[in-house]
Amino acid sequence: MNGPVILCTDGSEAALRALQAGLDLLGRDRDLVLVTVVEAGDPTLVTGAGFQGGTMTPDEFDALEAARRQAAEEILADTAERLGLTDVPKEVLGGATGHAICAYAREHDAQAIVLGTRGQRGLKRALLGSVSDHVVREAPCPVVVSDEIARSKT
Repeated sequence: MNGPVILCTDGSEAALRALQAGLDLLGRDRDLVLVTVVEAGDPTLVTGAGFQGGTMTPDEFDALEAARRQAAEEILADTAERLGLTDVPKEVLGGATGHAICAYAREHDAQAIVLGTRGQRGLKRALLGSVSDHVVREAPCPVVVSDEIARSKT
């Protein structure tokens, strides 16, 4: 695996701490790339569903998607600045978060993936799923996961 170490963020403080922990473990002397994911917007906002019509025009939907992408780019810039990684490549991925991260890792022959988990447990985790669980199961490379609950208890 000759590709980058993928640093995944959602812009949260927990993600920032997870990336710092991953960098402390793996070091900064590798090829790094900082990524975030924008999940696909709901097309039924325009097309409607069943008997209900859409709630926005295609132009409004496009503007919403552009704003979401801009927010993602701002998350990457802020995270890079706070970690001292301003020269690291930054990528906004699209789609379901876990799938997008794993697909990017496969496409770029990643050395490792670094991400955090908010430590959801029980029913909430079962209902909502877990990006970190998906990535650990499906990634084509080693995964470093920092558990926010475990870290806050130490």
